[in-house]
Amino acid sequence: MPSRLVRASAPAKLNLGLHVLRRRDDGFHDIETVMVPIGWADHLTATSADHLALTCSDPALPTDEENLVVRAALALAEWAGIRPKAALHLEKRVPYGAGLGSGSSDAAATLRLLDHLWNLEVPEAALHEIAATLGSDVPFFLLDGPALATGRGEVLMPLPNDEATAYRCPFAWVVAVPPIHVATGEAYGLITPHDADRVDVLALVQSNDLARWRAELRNDFEAPILARYPAIRQIRERLLAEGAGYAALSGSGAAVFGAFDQHEAARQAAEGMAGNGLRVWWGR
Repeated sequence: MPSRLVRASAPAKLNLGLHVLRRRDDGFHDIETVMVPIGWADHLTATSADHLALTCSDPALPTDEENLVVRAALALAEWAGIRPKAALHLEKRVPYGAGLGSGSSDAAATLRLLDHLWNLEVPEAALHEIAATLGSDVPFFLLDGPALATGRGEVLMPLPNDEATAYRCPFAWVVAVPPIHVATGEAYGLITPHDADRVDVLALVQSNDLARWRAELRNDFEAPILARYPAIRQIRERLLAEGAGYAALSGSGAAVFGAFDQHEAARQAAEGMAGNGLRVWWGR
């Protein structure tokens, strides 16, 4: 019997607003943020094999249990009580460690791929439970659209629009990633969590009003990260100068994104910013 081959995309995400509310007893933080998937994506394939193995287009990435793809495969096999057998290949396109959820998305795509390859038909609730053990952002990438994320990021409410279908932002995005790594622990060490007088981030995002976003939408990590890393601040300033109606840090960075009303303006901005060490993506 020929080997089965299954494929999946692993999209990046952007954080539209990010409030760090309080530190929890388990060492995590309670947050609230709206996360949206974008078209910048890694690609995964899986085929039947006699054992579990991962290859990757990026030689700098580990292919053992340090990689979330392998950890996701092992966690799913353990849940199902089976031996993990698959040949996985990760085509890495999205920068990792940049606030775009790259590794978390790879893990979620792995769960979906292997659920299909291994004919498990894992209940959705169980799949989300497995995902939450792998990382706070992983459950989000099991969804097919934007969501309000609370708890440590694993409590999700998909965003409807007025027609009660999946919410879609109308903007074109430009995402720029400098060759700077901002450690998550470092970022949390720069802020003071608080839950008083926070705007309704969900209502604000759903307004699709970029003037309101500029005035009210905040990522708590942004001010201290931009103060510590002038190169990241300059990217945000450049996006605004190029015509973005709103620009902000995604997650704890170092990725910065801009929202553009016009597709052509986004394309021109992206083409003008590419190079000089920046990795730039644009699209809807």
